[in-house]
Amino acid sequence: MLLIIGAFAFRAATAEQITVAAAADLNYALKELAGRFESKTGNKVTLSFGASGNLYSQIQSGAPFDLFFSADEECPKKLAAAGIADASSLRNYALGHLVLWVPNNSPFDPQKLQMELLTQPAVTRIAIANPQHAPYGKAAIAAIEHYGLKDRVADKLVFGENVSQAAQFVQSGNAQAGLIAMSLAKSPAMESAGRFWVVPSDSFPELKQAVVIISASKHKETAQAFLDFVLSPEGAATFQKYGLNPPAKQ
Repeated sequence: MLLIIGAFAFRAATAEQITVAAAADLNYALKELAGRFESKTGNKVTLSFGASGNLYSQIQSGAPFDLFFSADEECPKKLAAAGIADASSLRNYALGHLVLWVPNNSPFDPQKLQMELLTQPAVTRIAIANPQHAPYGKAAIAAIEHYGLKDRVADKLVFGENVSQAAQFVQSGNAQAGLIAMSLAKSPAMESAGRFWVVPSDSFPELKQAVVIISASKHKETAQAFLDFVLSPEGAATFQKYGLNPPAKQ
């Protein structure tokens, strides 16, 4: 009994809290992984979700994050180049995918119409993430341009602050269709509320999602431990459940 109490006391005494900045497409996958990590280690993971570009700006300005999971690799690479993040910790953790999602009450079949669904007169609002600071927004614009639809749908676009907000717009009925992350479309809430078509990956720049440890972190060992857990086979399996495939070998 004394040994058990002593071990518990040691675990509690050494437990740390890390704060993680994370791209909005990870809302479900990373929450699941953080919960498991907390159960295994006793450490606390506080997640702050947003558009990668906005999180990048916050970190540049000194926001006290320990880790940054971006929806692209450009933002983490810039932070590493500037010395704001630890270049040796930079890793690609997943490849993201863009999907065209509609709610169950939509009269349109995304599998049949594909991108032409966006041109239907009854589709007056198309939700995407703001392309100025969200990689999935940039991908959505690239796909629209790839299919030659820019002039036909430009007036229909409504922008979420990040891809999670764009998903909320279409899920709530404030838009009739959305170009969003597959990782959100495959969440329990959205999977039961709608259906989607996977936008071909050759129609937008590859969504290589990368992570980096912030140089100013005061909890680098715990941050590294969480990163190792996310990059483990268990982490990869969780990401794949949400449509986030493993990156190419690094």
